[in-house]
Amino acid sequence: MSATAFDSDASLDELRIIIRRDGDDVEMVKLPWGLQPREAGGRPFTVVRAEGRSFPSHRCLVPASEFRHRSKGKQYSFSLANGDWFYFAGIWRPATGNWPEAYAVLTTAANDDISPHHDRQMAVLRRDQRMAWLDSTCPEEELLRPLPAGCFSVSRLRTTGAYSPAELTF
Repeated sequence: MSATAFDSDASLDELRIIIRRDGDDVEMVKLPWGLQPREAGGRPFTVVRAEGRSFPSHRCLVPASEFRHRSKGKQYSFSLANGDWFYFAGIWRPATGNWPEAYAVLTTAANDDISPHHDRQMAVLRRDQRMAWLDSTCPEEELLRPLPAGCFSVSRLRTTGAYSPAELTF
């Protein structure tokens, strides 16, 4: 398994490995990105605002080496400044009717590194926070908040090429 770049412009049903609880075990499964719309004919949603909400169940982790986002017609890459890979805090939903089991990523206000490019960001968890998120052993507001300034390395992408995976072990 590898942690790869996460492109916010990816198709809504892109398959990606997530990590979640299965009883007392932790499992990795490949699910599509995008939860069922609330209303018939609505657009699937891929991100969920974390502030003011609680996520008591169906938590998941989405491993990533970086995330990519388009801002003002330019593509940017954001990775941890220390070069480590990380997780996005997410939620998953079981299959219902004609909608498959799927996941979405939680968002927070952007930190100082990202705010020049966007006012929101996906909720980034460091590797040492992964079990606290899955097992609800830490208050959500301590996990679902922007990282301090200087945590991200930001670079502008000049071409759209293949993503380079980073080594990942759980």
